[in-house]
Amino acid sequence: MEHIEFRSARLADISAIVAMLADDPLGSQREIVRTPLDGRYVAAFEAIDADANQHLMVVTDNDEVIGTLQLTFIPGIARMGAWRGQIEAVRIAAHRRDSGLGQKMFEWAIAQCRARGCNLVQLTTDKTRADAHRFYDKLGFIASHEGYKLAL
Repeated sequence: MEHIEFRSARLADISAIVAMLADDPLGSQREIVRTPLDGRYVAAFEAIDADANQHLMVVTDNDEVIGTLQLTFIPGIARMGAWRGQIEAVRIAAHRRDSGLGQKMFEWAIAQCRARGCNLVQLTTDKTRADAHRFYDKLGFIASHEGYKLAL
């Protein structure tokens, strides 16, 4: 991991990000990997890029995108006006999994949350992702809440 860089995603990275999102049983049912890239991904990137409370991050090794996550900073009234950091869409390229990169990505994300004054870092994960649950437990996250989603 000599040439690892954490940086903001660029439009040119979106195809690699979508490919990582699609590279698992759940993601393969939700994402569309094709050339040209579906315009909805470009529109989403542009919205994220324009929002100061959103950060789409990639990890590169030389010029290869090998990891990604989206970090959202959420202001709130609860907890005495506390800010929260929400970590979502965490993915690592298949050939780089189990290398310690995931832990480095979370250390980076948590440091970003601290720097922004967040009082809490939160995430959601699918109930079927047992390996991810063990990983988050190891990092010190606590499964303190039950999450609900409504597909529209």
